[in-house]
Amino acid sequence: LDAKGRMMIPTKHRDALMTECGGQLYITRSPEGCLLLLPLPVWEQMAAQIATWPSGLNVWRRIYFSNAEPVTWDSAGRILIPPALRAKAKLEKDIELLGNGSHFQIWNAQLNEQIEEEALAGDTPEIIQNFAF
Repeated sequence: LDAKGRMMIPTKHRDALMTECGGQLYITRSPEGCLLLLPLPVWEQMAAQIATWPSGLNVWRRIYFSNAEPVTWDSAGRILIPPALRAKAKLEKDIELLGNGSHFQIWNAQLNEQIEEEALAGDTPEIIQNFAF
């Protein structure tokens, strides 16, 4: 993350995003402590699902919707992460862009490492005990 809060998207991902969604992206906060970087079609599907949640989930609906913003690219292939979202995700200089299927997660690198180490030190969830590549 540079001093202005911009993040370079690696070329291979940038090219794929430009092809798949014309480079139109949304960013929002995740309850996990990271930010979600979503291609526009994925954001639209997610937003449609969120809109159907019952009123008892209003706080969760607000977490996603009130933090969602379109992201624009600069000529160098960087995106600006809004200051409020950077603060909520504790993003400083060292960040990680992690692929997560249909979207990316943007993590504070130290926080992500801590979470991963805690997960690896604990019991392996039963659902993935027999998973292998």
